[in-house]
Amino acid sequence: MRIEQNYQSVTILALDTATAAMAAAIVSGEDVRAEIQTWAERNHSVHVVSHIKEMLIKSGLAEESIDAIAVGNGPGSYTGMRIAVSVAKTLAWVWNKPLVAVSSLEAIAYGAWHHALEEQAEGAKAAAGEHWVLPIMDARRGQVYSAGFSMSAEGRWSRWTPDGVRLMKDFVEQLEQRLAAEPSGAVKSISLVGDLSLHEQGAEQLQQIGAAAGVIVRLQPFVQEGKWIARLGRIKLEAGQIEDPHLLIPNYTQLTEAEVVWKAKQEGGAKV
Repeated sequence: MRIEQNYQSVTILALDTATAAMAAAIVSGEDVRAEIQTWAERNHSVHVVSHIKEMLIKSGLAEESIDAIAVGNGPGSYTGMRIAVSVAKTLAWVWNKPLVAVSSLEAIAYGAWHHALEEQAEGAKAAAGEHWVLPIMDARRGQVYSAGFSMSAEGRWSRWTPDGVRLMKDFVEQLEQRLAAEPSGAVKSISLVGDLSLHEQGAEQLQQIGAAAGVIVRLQPFVQEGKWIARLGRIKLEAGQIEDPHLLIPNYTQLTEAEVVWKAKQEGGAKV
């Protein structure tokens, strides 16, 4: 597949349904041509195609004007992830467009930083040190889908913890250990972002840890936005990280309950 080499002006159709909010956008360079965010986790499959058509009409673009497709491939809702990835793979194949996959957690972290945290931390940017951005999504039973990212004083975005499902309690304890191992002043702020409503206790514990270490801890609820899927997708395009639409699968991070039961039966174990 070929796309124009001027990635700064490439037009990307972005889609994510890994959370309760369906997030989609059409972005040309830095210009958001159309964007939709809806709350209908159980009905994403019903509305996703019509929302894409609606965005094309709103943006005044035809499918021929779309240069690439970026999809949030989880982790997150098992059914939700499959919807976005299936639609993105189909469009990439039918339209003959390059397909890139973006971590849904990274898009939440990246979006939260640029949405509000960057402005809050502007004064601290001149000083050396990192700003940690920690996205979480509820994964039930005290667990969260989580990862860890940093924004340096020089504006470099990087990942230091892979996407995974973890007990919130364990995640906070691991963060405490990592923070204790850092030199004094190396971390300027810690921001817990995303779905915080069911994990207030862990969030408060993280604030206490930050206070003891002299590090600002911010709590920022944030809902996925399609434009950040698109902008991270452009980075993937620049790096040549293009997916085969026939082979891409969502990042499930853990077995479904049905798979756990099946595996236990195959191994002769008790039902989980």
